[in-house]
Amino acid sequence: MFEERSAKKRFLSAPPSIPTVIAAVLEPVISALCLLVCLHLYRQPLEGLSMGLITTVAVLTFPGLNRFGRNPVATAIDILISWYGVLFVLWMLGFAVGKLDALNHDMLLAWAISTPVCLWLCTQAGTLWFRHQASKPEARRRAVIAGANNLGLRVAEMLTQRAVPPHECLGFFDDREPARLPPDAHVIGRLEAMPDFIDKHGVKDVFVALPLTSQPRIMNLMASLQNTTASLHFVPDVFGVNIIQGRLQDIGGIPVVGLTVTPFTGVNGLVKRTSDIVLATLILILIAPVLLLIALGVRLSSPGPVIFRQHRTGLDGEIIKVYKFRSMRTMDNGPVVKQATKDDPRVTKFGAFLRRTSLDELPQFVNVLQGRMSIVGPRPHAVAHNEHYSKVVKAYMARHKVRPGITGWAQVNGLRGETDTLDKMARRVEFDLEYLRNWSLGLDLLIIVRTVKLMIFDRGAY
Repeated sequence: MFEERSAKKRFLSAPPSIPTVIAAVLEPVISALCLLVCLHLYRQPLEGLSMGLITTVAVLTFPGLNRFGRNPVATAIDILISWYGVLFVLWMLGFAVGKLDALNHDMLLAWAISTPVCLWLCTQAGTLWFRHQASKPEARRRAVIAGANNLGLRVAEMLTQRAVPPHECLGFFDDREPARLPPDAHVIGRLEAMPDFIDKHGVKDVFVALPLTSQPRIMNLMASLQNTTASLHFVPDVFGVNIIQGRLQDIGGIPVVGLTVTPFTGVNGLVKRTSDIVLATLILILIAPVLLLIALGVRLSSPGPVIFRQHRTGLDGEIIKVYKFRSMRTMDNGPVVKQATKDDPRVTKFGAFLRRTSLDELPQFVNVLQGRMSIVGPRPHAVAHNEHYSKVVKAYMARHKVRPGITGWAQVNGLRGETDTLDKMARRVEFDLEYLRNWSLGLDLLIIVRTVKLMIFDRGAY
């Protein structure tokens, strides 16, 4: 029993690939080295402030992302967004502790420019080296795929495009009749012929991409391949569901495939919450006079409270209270909530201005400090809307795996304001799920910048 559990743990704790390990340390090392060089060139002493800056940069940039093999332009954009997101956090920390003027500004500018350039050059050099290593005939691993279906074709495409480790896909094995097989799939034979083919042709990797409904065939195939020297890889057909932060986990020695998992766990959760607290605090300090003026305008525009508290659905589906400046004469918060429409008679003249510029959302920075919301995330909908759309929009409730946001990826992509059709809501949900799949601190900062632009120029909300 002990040996079996140890084997399972060895399987689940397989080491990351060499490019992933190199990428994890490349960004913090490059950023720290560039800072050291700039400090030396501008004759800045390595005292407590400088060493603290180096340590902070290393922490914020570790682990680095694996960008090897990507398009050079896309890599450059990704590096710039990520790096200047780090600089923005450093600037906020320096502003908060009053140390912005303690270092030479020319040195900081040289460091801010040299670091992404050096990181991009190192990434491109690493890509060329890995591709050179992969081009060697002895480096290529022969592979076959069990299942000439859509999933199997995706695996074959992945093997063709993947540089590390390099593979040579020899073809497919499938028991179906030729008429039912994809015309562009090179089918070698039936599943029963796989063991002999593997031994004769030196196959190193076998990818089993059979549908889950074929469990007896999968078990028989796995048993027949146990006596071969090839590495076996089972590819579960989970692409029929919306995968969010999919990952393989070890829970008490049991392999578990996470399909819909929040991205904000561990270090990511700490980074997200810290950035929310720092940003929300600074923003509330800066906009305090604006809040007072808006509160006065709401009070003079129509009778009623200045702040409207509405029940919304928050993290993990819990009901939260969200604050807004009141923009309507009525305050719907019951089982039926009608969305605001163009020329809605319930909206006051001053409220129309607030909604058009999104200034009515400013009190939600208090919700961020309370931990109910985040600055960036899926917009919270009224409880009544959730009960309706969760029944008609696929994966609608998956957007509640994170705290709702004041602004979001959907809002900066044209889906701001009324969702008067089911298609608009479905598109908004798809953008929300895309945000969860691809979250990074750089993406949050990009959304914030685009939101400020929309507040000035967009007329899509009412």
